[in-house]
Amino acid sequence: MRFTKGHGTGNDFVIVPDPDGERDLSPERVAELCDRRFGIGGDGVLRVVRSAKIPEGAGQAGAAEWFMDYRNSDGSVAEMCGNGVRVFVRYLIENGLATPGPEGLPVATRAGIMVALVEGASIRVRMKTPSVYAGSTATLGALTVPGVAVDCGNPHLVCGLHDGVTLESLDLTTAPGHDARVFPSGVNVEFVEPAEPLDGRDGHVRMRVHERGSGETLSCGTGALAVGAVALRDAGLDRGSVAVDVRGGRLVVTHDESGWWLAGPAVLVADGEAR
Repeated sequence: MRFTKGHGTGNDFVIVPDPDGERDLSPERVAELCDRRFGIGGDGVLRVVRSAKIPEGAGQAGAAEWFMDYRNSDGSVAEMCGNGVRVFVRYLIENGLATPGPEGLPVATRAGIMVALVEGASIRVRMKTPSVYAGSTATLGALTVPGVAVDCGNPHLVCGLHDGVTLESLDLTTAPGHDARVFPSGVNVEFVEPAEPLDGRDGHVRMRVHERGSGETLSCGTGALAVGAVALRDAGLDRGSVAVDVRGGRLVVTHDESGWWLAGPAVLVADGEAR
């Protein structure tokens, strides 16, 4: 099995080319590939398959040639990955599989079609409009943190920290508890604290994230989108941009007249062959 390793702000992936949808990636095989001691290591697997060759993508094949089949590191299927789609686009371009047009490069996902604009080292992706829809809580041991549920094509719970609780004090080695009535399929949980103002940005925050099916990761693109949407809402802004600092770097969430955008780096670091 040929593979490429890539990452977006430290959120890393094993990229598996399978253009004709011939490879059966079982949950066990995905978990083996993502194992950091006995496998290649990654927060998830990106299977590169033509939309027409996978049932979930067939209906999108007319608008996007390529489908991002994303799996979490435990082998479970996920609807979307904001860092993953940028790395996916980088892979398509550097391997001559796609060329962005003037309006960008469309990619099919289980959350719909995303459009990517390549801007040097950074890739900007027009994302699904985030929907802030409910209040809920996350629990970490004896700590209960109120939060806001956000649908970004996948489920998120954005929890602002208060009362002297800091990001660095949190233990995210186990999954935060959540309300299964609000999140019956599990949830990605983001913990957020304010950061110093930045020129040219309407907001600046720091976050840590525990991803459903992967554990704590250095970054989560859709998580940053959810955090940015809540930050703009809390600031009373309908449009604007928010810098979101994650453990692996910085992402920028922008809402403008054309929609919601997530921008950040996408890097391919190695090619190889897995047994």
